[in-house]
Amino acid sequence: MANGDSADQQRKHAEKVEKTEDTWREELTPDQFEVCRQKATERPFTGEYNDCKDKGVYRCTACGNELFSSDTKYDSGSGWPSFFEVLGDDSVRTEVDMSAGMARTEVLCKRCDSHLGHVFPDGPAPTGQRYCMNSIALDLETKD
Repeated sequence: MANGDSADQQRKHAEKVEKTEDTWREELTPDQFEVCRQKATERPFTGEYNDCKDKGVYRCTACGNELFSSDTKYDSGSGWPSFFEVLGDDSVRTEVDMSAGMARTEVLCKRCDSHLGHVFPDGPAPTGQRYCMNSIALDLETKD
């Protein structure tokens, strides 16, 4: 088990979260709803975590699913928090996004299907991936 979690805790991390759009609208701020549920993108260099150097675990703001470790965060210069690796198999899923007139790979929370951002194949070693995320879709749980 990862991090000493019990089997029940591990299953909880993987349980799918399904809610109506009205419920999501009630639970999230208008900006969070726009990004997480309507697949908007925050403006570059405006997000809370773009320049953040704090240590901890980045979670999905909508459901609390663990997504990224601060150990994999780096400054990509893109204006959005970027990571070279997800935290685990239950963190994210991807799908093709043609909304901008080109093929991109959208990153969604595997637990609640919230839009997080996009992943590009121009990141640093060891993965070569750049998970370019919206700060508003993330919630940092800091570690001492």
